[in-house]
Amino acid sequence: MSDSNKKYVISLDEGTTSCRAVLYDKNGEPIGSKQREFNQIYPHPGWVEHDAEEIFKCQLKVLQSLLIEKEIRHDEIAAIGITNQRETVVIWDKKTGKPVYNAIVWQCRRTADYCEKLMADG
Repeated sequence: MSDSNKKYVISLDEGTTSCRAVLYDKNGEPIGSKQREFNQIYPHPGWVEHDAEEIFKCQLKVLQSLLIEKEIRHDEIAAIGITNQRETVVIWDKKTGKPVYNAIVWQCRRTADYCEKLMADG
């Protein structure tokens, strides 16, 4: 399929509590979306984490559901943009491609005391 026949752009949005896929036509108008919430993990007071595998599966599910619902073929997609929630961090094992630990969410306060000390020390 030539580039002129690619009709759609997809935005994948990984938010703090849900993942979303939005489909846009060639004029930039939104023509469909899917959203799904995922679990929040609170292993200690003030700590916030996400299961990185769950995030990936959630994002894949909303994308697949949207393409099926709108009957869009992969070769009709011109581009995909990805957004992520602020400073959330995941460490991946280079050999396995699996996360080493849960995603540390931007809301997590586990390093707050250390950050305050750094600011106080200048």
